[in-house]
Amino acid sequence: MGPPQEVYTLVGAIMWGGIMNESIGQGVAARTGVGSEEPAGPSRGISGIPGDPEIPRIRRLRAWGVHLYTGLGLVLAGAMAVLIVEGTDSAFRWAFGLMIAATALDATDGPLARRFRVQEVLPRFNGRRLDDIVDFHTFTSLPLFLIWRSGVLPQGAGWILFLPLLASAYGFSREDAKTADGYFLGFPSYWNMVAFYLYFLEPPSPLAIAILLAFSGLTLLPWRYLKPGNRGPLEGVTLVLSIGWGLVAAGVLTGALEGTAWVVASLGLPAWYLGASWTVEARTRREGRTR
Repeated sequence: MGPPQEVYTLVGAIMWGGIMNESIGQGVAARTGVGSEEPAGPSRGISGIPGDPEIPRIRRLRAWGVHLYTGLGLVLAGAMAVLIVEGTDSAFRWAFGLMIAATALDATDGPLARRFRVQEVLPRFNGRRLDDIVDFHTFTSLPLFLIWRSGVLPQGAGWILFLPLLASAYGFSREDAKTADGYFLGFPSYWNMVAFYLYFLEPPSPLAIAILLAFSGLTLLPWRYLKPGNRGPLEGVTLVLSIGWGLVAAGVLTGALEGTAWVVASLGLPAWYLGASWTVEARTRREGRTR
């Protein structure tokens, strides 16, 4: 089952609108000085820095390619929504598979943007905002929708899902959501993983509700959490465990690995992630008190 045609149209419109805005805006500024904070003067490159040489077309195309790569997350999100509405076990498994694909995309678009210096090449298009739009759907709204649609919670308790939804909206809106030393501040809304374990382990309803409430609170609590791509002594272990988790999850979703024992074994990654993150937070607080 492919994503609906409307999703492709939406992503194309976003990217084309950004390209036209960049091209037309630069042309007007170059000819008239309109849209520029500084008066017309020395030749101006696309980066907006006076005196810069014109940025080659190939660099602009690469930069737009990175934004398009990020925007593909919306295609995945549209397909997830269709599958969740379908509401079968097979559809839910495919939706989880697309969530894993979206996580891999999110982990790789940032390094690509830095590699090709996208913000410098296309300063008028906010790639971080696009990334946040994609992430809010693929990490928060759609996983929570799956929890509701799959009947994980008892009848009448669906309203509880508004709490993690609002907590994540707060987390995504924080200016300091990513710290200067390279960490997330607050639980980084990994509701896709929460949904995965609630669906496959089927805990009792009170425990499922307690988990949702606990992680909603952790989203609001300003503690540091490991951020993928943040180089450090914990990055290597986290990367290896993440790859192992992805392989086990793929096996569970396809039926190659049967039984809840594999799902329980895969809890090693989230346990490591939370433990390592809380250790970093405790160490940071101790160092802060000793200064």
